[in-house]
Amino acid sequence: MRADRLVSLVLLLRQHGRLSAATLARELEVSTRTVLRDIEALSAAGVPVYAERGRHGGFALLPGFRTELTGLNHDEALALLVAGSRRGAQAFGLGSALASAMLKVIDALPDSYRDTAAGAAERLLIDPEIDLLSRRLAAEDAPGAIAAEVLRAVLAGHKLRIHYAAADQEPRWRTVDPIGLVTVRDRSYLLATRSGADRTYRLSRILDAEALPEPAQRPDRVDLDQAWQERSTRFRTGGDQVTVLVRLHPARREDLVGTALAVLAEETEPDGWLRLEVTFQDPRHAEWALWQLSTSVEALSPQWLRDSLHTRATTIVTRYEPPSS
Repeated sequence: MRADRLVSLVLLLRQHGRLSAATLARELEVSTRTVLRDIEALSAAGVPVYAERGRHGGFALLPGFRTELTGLNHDEALALLVAGSRRGAQAFGLGSALASAMLKVIDALPDSYRDTAAGAAERLLIDPEIDLLSRRLAAEDAPGAIAAEVLRAVLAGHKLRIHYAAADQEPRWRTVDPIGLVTVRDRSYLLATRSGADRTYRLSRILDAEALPEPAQRPDRVDLDQAWQERSTRFRTGGDQVTVLVRLHPARREDLVGTALAVLAEETEPDGWLRLEVTFQDPRHAEWALWQLSTSVEALSPQWLRDSLHTRATTIVTRYEPPSS
């Protein structure tokens, strides 16, 4: 985002003194024209950037430049950085003002806090899929003590031991390497790896958590927005997908197609029923979808799905069988 880039530009100038437009473009991974536009935006926001011409010229900040902001502690600054470093300001044309405010937040911190607060903001992402007007706090969250322990491990870069209750499974302990925290609509998620494999945990399903002293195995920098998009896409299109062949009453076609990931083949049988080959997210998804359609559908394959539905139906029949006389 532009606000993030403007802050990075100012911090580069503070650290190195004077840099050419070409060097800034290379460091920020943008074009020289973009750098020049950003310099103009900073000037408009009141940041004293000036140009030195000549062979060894470039852009620099006025000597002794330091923003003025007092009274913020580390956690307060972190909260502001997280809220301001993502979407929202661009919707109202406030990108330059936001950059100036973020710079003041970072600059107001003691040296021991500055790097950790700026880096910590990269590990937290609020509502990557909705705009500022729709933003709200996660309504489905873990208790405060658990959330605080998870957050501590995420920010410190330590391994995390969680007691997690996955859907339809008994809770069990597992040790993970936390990557970051994401809040989407009304849910919060922990992005992590376990044994090198990507894992995503819903925060409300973490029953207990313990930050461990061992450092987490994770990259030093992370693009949490990109990581979330990749995992969301993989969840919708990948994972343990299963393909199922079914016979279906035509009146229930839309009900089945509406919950399946894809329809691979379709034909009409002589009796008017449809024969469909469809893909579901995973085995549990397939069994759930077909069970909702009751006698309007018959699973033809795979055999494990027929067996599972048979077991479920038999259990229901047995439970409601009238008592013998």
